[in-house]
Amino acid sequence: MRQRALGFAALATATLVVAGCSTVSNEPAPSGSDAAAAGPFTIGISNGFVGSEYRTQMVADIEEAAAEYQEAGTLEELVLENADTDVNGQIQQVRNLINAGVDAIIADPNSGSALDQVFQEATDQGILVFAIDQAVTAESVINVGIDQELWAETSAEWLAEKVGDGGSIVAVNGISGHPANEARWGAAQAVFEEAGIEVLTTADGGWDQATGQQEMGNLLATYPDIDGVWTQDGMALGVLQALIAAEKQDEIVMSGEARNGFLRLWSEQADGFESIGVVNPPGTGATALHIAMAMLQGAELDESQLQDGHNIVLELEEAVTAENFDEIWGEVESQPDTYVLDSVLSAEDVQQFLQ
Repeated sequence: MRQRALGFAALATATLVVAGCSTVSNEPAPSGSDAAAAGPFTIGISNGFVGSEYRTQMVADIEEAAAEYQEAGTLEELVLENADTDVNGQIQQVRNLINAGVDAIIADPNSGSALDQVFQEATDQGILVFAIDQAVTAESVINVGIDQELWAETSAEWLAEKVGDGGSIVAVNGISGHPANEARWGAAQAVFEEAGIEVLTTADGGWDQATGQQEMGNLLATYPDIDGVWTQDGMALGVLQALIAAEKQDEIVMSGEARNGFLRLWSEQADGFESIGVVNPPGTGATALHIAMAMLQGAELDESQLQDGHNIVLELEEAVTAENFDEIWGEVESQPDTYVLDSVLSAEDVQQFLQ
């Protein structure tokens, strides 16, 4: 069954060691049986962006899952490289983990291809490498995450239906160049083009609520008569705050996010306010950790469950809409505004991808 991950942890901006030995083979990943050993194992985490509650919760979920294996004695260390950095900085993060002698690396990548070489360095040393949340092109890396294109299509199709053919919108995106941002916006653009929706302009909100609010305010000053706003998670609360400040929340339709701050503000709006929040679970990292631990202990990936040979695609959770808002909000209302609707596949659940 799915586990709800509700815990949080403070994040350091440097390497954190949460418990020191490792075992690596000389064969590249993915290959669970080749890397199999008695353990205990060491797993490294590379996170190059700490500017959002999503990443905070992602790391907390990983730490919570790791604690299960540490208690069982099969995981010795969780080594965390966690800092706001560019691609070169994340390359160094991964090299630090290689030098630390980890058995597996779980990375939320800043680029879809620029890290391929350093990932290959890791797999050449027998280290299992997983990319979470955002996919990379390196075939030796196991991508674990939702279909980001489907995530975007879900909210874009909802917005297109509400705005209608001939409508005009603006978009507040995440960070240009990041794999998830590029996949999402490419998919959303295709939906809007097919639906006859004019995209007047886009802005980068940095997956940050304050930046999203500022960018939306600027867009409203330039385009006061738009019909809608398409935005990604991490910025929808800020976008809605900007619409409220301009007294346009009942005139301009917006896509939203499955985060408590946004949902709380949604709950406070007048009857008739509608939006959509598509879930992108931070628990993807914890799911990858369960897969990594199984493979380190001898399990192999079931190729019939993979897409393009190295992608484990997780099903989307039910999106938050006006139709189910009261039910879902009732389940999470007690959580803080920083909480992101979440799900983690347990050690038992991930067996569906293994053999």
